[in-house]
Amino acid sequence: MLQFLSVVVASTFLISLLLKFMPFDLADVVAPYGSPEEKALISKQLGLDRNAFMSFWLWLKRFVQGDLGLIYATGQTESVSSRLLRALPKSLFLMVYAQIFALVCSIPLAVACAYREGSRFDKFFNNSLFTLSAIPGFSIGLILSYFLGLKIHILPPLGYISPTEDLIEHLKLMVMPVLSLSIGLIAVYTRLLRNDLIASLKDDYVIMAISKGLSPRTIMWKHVFRPSSMTLITSAALNMGGLIGGTVVVESIFAIPGIGSEIVYAIYSSQIFMLQSTVAAISVFYVAINFCADLVGTKIDPRTRERRA
Repeated sequence: MLQFLSVVVASTFLISLLLKFMPFDLADVVAPYGSPEEKALISKQLGLDRNAFMSFWLWLKRFVQGDLGLIYATGQTESVSSRLLRALPKSLFLMVYAQIFALVCSIPLAVACAYREGSRFDKFFNNSLFTLSAIPGFSIGLILSYFLGLKIHILPPLGYISPTEDLIEHLKLMVMPVLSLSIGLIAVYTRLLRNDLIASLKDDYVIMAISKGLSPRTIMWKHVFRPSSMTLITSAALNMGGLIGGTVVVESIFAIPGIGSEIVYAIYSSQIFMLQSTVAAISVFYVAINFCADLVGTKIDPRTRERRA
């Protein structure tokens, strides 16, 4: 918990510190047409006239209370929290679908390759996955959108529909974005799990299980897969950060109004406070996911509960 809190505070402080290096006055972003007196009042209210530590402390108190700031557009203001709450479910659907699809594909493929170590089957998929891992997700998205959406017309190329409105159309619109994010993950997860499974299959306790006459399925899923999945769980948690970064581009390609699209909007419209709160929320989410992965790891492998282990 201490590590969790320290990382959250450090990451959000760095984000706040970056605002001090902006090449313009942040009060001009909030009130571009305001008088010097109004801008001075805004700077005082938001703590922009304080040093980096005091400015961060004032922002952190508002952030913990759920006040993520306001979006200052022409003639109107909108809270960042309300906008992010509308965008968050869309990004969560995309990330969860991509993770589930990647795990469902990579686990059986890694098991098959581990049992056939060194065979043509293993070499073919190992080399193919190595190639796929080098292709960026946005490139896959553009290729899928062009061929499946524009040329063959199998899937709709753009847009988003909530599953509560039309589940079938929602799944159709999610196919290409999910494939864009998950193909690289499948390559990473399969190769990691395959290597761990091969190492575990050579351990003494597995040889003992084989000598007792246990079936290969029992040996794999009861004795081998569980200790070999630690690296997979850690990698899946760490790749949540990659998924968040990947959604910035993928959501722009497929016109999904999620968190990634909101970050792009904040950058192009100079909504600095929205960008600060959004990136801070993502940092908290990323650290929380890895914290949960550590907790899951202690359940899967009891040896990690002991300090000596």
